[in-house]
Amino acid sequence: MAPLRFLPPLAAALALSACATTPYVGPVEVTRFVAPAPERAGLGRGLIAISFPEDLRNEAAERAFAASVSAELARLGYTIAAAPGPDTQIAVIRTSRNPIAATLEERRGPVSVGVGGNVGSYGSGLGLGVGIDLGGGSEGPSVITELSVRINRPDGKSLWEGRAQMATGVKSPYSAPEASARTLAAALFRDFPGGNGETVSIDPKKLQGRQ
Repeated sequence: MAPLRFLPPLAAALALSACATTPYVGPVEVTRFVAPAPERAGLGRGLIAISFPEDLRNEAAERAFAASVSAELARLGYTIAAAPGPDTQIAVIRTSRNPIAATLEERRGPVSVGVGGNVGSYGSGLGLGVGIDLGGGSEGPSVITELSVRINRPDGKSLWEGRAQMATGVKSPYSAPEASARTLAAALFRDFPGGNGETVSIDPKKLQGRQ
């Protein structure tokens, strides 16, 4: 199956003023793609294992995202497997957190997730919970945290993939690893499997009942 493509993030979420008086958190943007007739291939049921193809070098972030994605998959009806098997689907997880200035520069064209997408900077000094001053004031949108998940059949073919991203200020409680992981995972799997190719924006506060 050809790599699925995502459009760049909405410019409006990145162009907001950095003079907010409260810790900033933007909406969660979610885009999802669904393979034809996924139900016949078992999407949303059966065994599924979690996989991180890249080393985050941030154990707290990896644990938080693994736990949050696993909880959402179990909510859908999956049984979480400790390791892949011949009848086990695979949830391939990639996540990153980058300064908005760098994100704007890198995201001028379409971004592919699941196969060679942006790995991010969890292990390079910009890990979750580390303050980043971009010169616009810490109360404005400073970083974008992103979660992408690709669900593959046991033979490696993609059944579903999606990406959720959220802009936050460094003082926002949503910048903490556990909070950002829960919020992004809840948004990503809300109304699963979602509209094919559709992008939606979700208020993080509306996800609190799912976390």
